Amino acid sequence: MKILGISGFENSMPFKRAHWPGLEEREYRISQGHDAAAALVIDGVTVAAAAEERFNRQKHSARFPAGAIRFCLSEAGLSLQDVDEIAHGFDYAPYRKIYAIDSTTARLYWGAFSREALLAQVSRDLPGFPEERVHHVNHHLAHAASAYFTSGWDECLVIVLDGMGETQSASIYHAHDGKLDKLHEISAQDSIGILYSLVTLHLGFDFNSDEYKIMGLAPYGDPERFRPFFEQAVQLCPDGSIRIPALRLNRTRDEREHYTASRRHLEDNLIKERRPEQDIADEHCDVAAALQECLDKVMLHICGHFGGALGLRRLALAGGVALNCTANGRLMRSGLFDEIYVQPAAGDDGSALGAALYRASRAGEIHNVRFTPPFLGPAHSMEKIEASLGEFGDCIQVRRYDTLAETCTEAARLIAEGRVIAWYRGRMEFGPRALGHRSILADPGRPEMRDRINAMVKMREAFRPFAPAVSLEQVGQWFDVPPMTELPYMITTVDVREEHRSQLPAITHVNGSARVQTVSSKDNPAFHALLQAAGRITGREMVLNTSFNVKGQPIVNTPQEAICTFLGTGIEFLFLENILVSRRRQ
Repeated sequence: MKILGISGFENSMPFKRAHWPGLEEREYRISQGHDAAAALVIDGVTVAAAAEERFNRQKHSARFPAGAIRFCLSEAGLSLQDVDEIAHGFDYAPYRKIYAIDSTTARLYWGAFSREALLAQVSRDLPGFPEERVHHVNHHLAHAASAYFTSGWDECLVIVLDGMGETQSASIYHAHDGKLDKLHEISAQDSIGILYSLVTLHLGFDFNSDEYKIMGLAPYGDPERFRPFFEQAVQLCPDGSIRIPALRLNRTRDEREHYTASRRHLEDNLIKERRPEQDIADEHCDVAAALQECLDKVMLHICGHFGGALGLRRLALAGGVALNCTANGRLMRSGLFDEIYVQPAAGDDGSALGAALYRASRAGEIHNVRFTPPFLGPAHSMEKIEASLGEFGDCIQVRRYDTLAETCTEAARLIAEGRVIAWYRGRMEFGPRALGHRSILADPGRPEMRDRINAMVKMREAFRPFAPAVSLEQVGQWFDVPPMTELPYMITTVDVREEHRSQLPAITHVNGSARVQTVSSKDNPAFHALLQAAGRITGREMVLNTSFNVKGQPIVNTPQEAICTFLGTGIEFLFLENILVSRRRQ
């Protein structure tokens, strides 16, 4: 079967804008269905997947993923008529009566969440596709399927943690024999994801978008000051659940929509709200530290309880909370599990993949093998690259190399000299991380490099760390993990070995940690060749690796976007496949 999985709710934020005009822009993100995406699964094998933001250039776009669908079909050489099913990673139909109680939520249901709303978008953007072949998959079930059916394990514990699905914030499954048996769920009224996002908003950042910034800010703070608040705010229950009383304070329709009572509770009992334009003070760092410590404890509590109850030593994670690299690292070091797998597109874009995989599993077509680095997006032809180079011929100069080896040698030389380069080749990554196909690279051993890239390339907050990409062969040499530990998705934080921290200032965070990506010759051969070339010069098969974009923009997709971003930033050189691009000297 050929199954298209999709995610996103196009009308959710517009509905909120229409019914609650005049809110602060950040508040409109307190809504459902961001990060629209499409994934194509053929006979149980994932052949293409991409987020809609990479095509319409609107970060975290919730628009119906028409551009991503067109790409998926084109990649497989299919037409819409060849598709057997479309599967959406939400199913609100069982909750229709709940939404009917209130006139506003009833309109939200019919305008944004209902089958009828989805079918209207399918009819608009995919005219002629039969309605009876459009299916819905419960959101957490889609997340769980994305983790289990890409884990390569026949049996494991699967835990989904996010802000909320339809009504849940956490779901626990026993995965075995190709099935997902649900054991337990935690209501969205007790959502650690929502609490984390509300504190993110309280600290002056964006809800449902900037939570990773809090993760980066936390090591600058001391959790002790605000630990009592979070110990009281999040209650760990003996059955592996949690309760968060502050999220149950919202009584009226408006309070539930904007979490205003919960936000007043933070204002009255935590600290005064920080405005985005205000400086970050010690108290903000301390709140971030205590919040992160709280999340770490919650993850250990939930996962440890159900792993112990079932006697399972393998854990697969998905959902937006599973993108928290610090909590993943704590869980990995805890010893609660022998193996932990985090699905690399763990956010809502990954629910598109999960919806398709779940429907494929129902048809008995799943091939459950471990996900390689998810290079599932577009690759662009040399003809398109050459045409893009021609568009900018008056402001760039070009040098072509005959082989990958020559390209890697030159790129490694530039990195070792202290240059900042962009590296664009092959198929684009699926998920939030650039894993060596749409990356900005630099020398991790230069102390000025982090501030330099933050200021003139990424244009983002100075406190945020950069990640290292290291060859699989050398990961145990530089980082406190066993030799040949595979961490290919840049989704787990580990410690830099203490004796090497001073040698790696650009990727070592203030607490000695790093968000490591391991690179193997099997799964990521071109990037691995570059790391080896860097090793021949510096002795370290490692580079600083950050995503090829600037603040507020999605990662680049097309060669034209790559050149535009290169020219609009302080990036010094751009490699498009085996072509070196630099600025033309005036």
